[in-house]
Amino acid sequence: MRVAISDDEQEILDQVAAIVSAAGHEVSCYRNGLDIQNALKRETFDVVMLDWNMPGRTGIEVLEWAVDNIPACPPFILLTSRPDKTDIVRGLEAGAIDYIVKPESDEVIRARVEAAGRRNAAETQSRHVNFGPYTLDRMEKSISVKEVEAKVTAKEFDLIDLFFQNLHRPLSRGYLFSRVWGGNAEMETRTIDVHISRLRAKLDLNPENGFVIRTVFGFGYRMDEYIDEEDETPIR
Repeated sequence: MRVAISDDEQEILDQVAAIVSAAGHEVSCYRNGLDIQNALKRETFDVVMLDWNMPGRTGIEVLEWAVDNIPACPPFILLTSRPDKTDIVRGLEAGAIDYIVKPESDEVIRARVEAAGRRNAAETQSRHVNFGPYTLDRMEKSISVKEVEAKVTAKEFDLIDLFFQNLHRPLSRGYLFSRVWGGNAEMETRTIDVHISRLRAKLDLNPENGFVIRTVFGFGYRMDEYIDEEDETPIR
């Protein structure tokens, strides 16, 4: 997973980042609310951990902005030293799915981050999954279109599977490259564009088949389930 962590106390930021990184997740760290809000405009994260009190923007202010402005908002966990139940309720009502009262044990922090991440990955455990005319076999890394197998590479399969897992959710180029290729960001733009162009052609991704990959200019791409404008029902 890609996890964003914000806290204006460097010691706590380093501690939480080390715990999440040790669990095998990619971590991006921010010291104030404006920085993480700007990062959310550019990048996609699976989980976001927000300190309640930060300069620039408080965690609550960032959370309220994200709920209003980010399609398919990622799960947010509030980091707070406020044990008062009124504050906790306020955070949950603003859109957080969990909270961690500092200090907390490594095991609890890791468990809560991974539980939050699973909220957006309910289907990833199934070997076979269907989306309209598309059938994915995650063990074989194969995909069929109307029962005819399409010839895709392992990376192309990983990319299309990631899109189907995140329907209608804009995914940044950095997120796509990190999840599928895992590094070498200098090559990310050309590599992603070529792979998406090939997938559109190989899989006939078009309104007739019910799914399209749209470019989100200045950000990345989004897989949409096509909706017939006459009856407003998804084609599946």
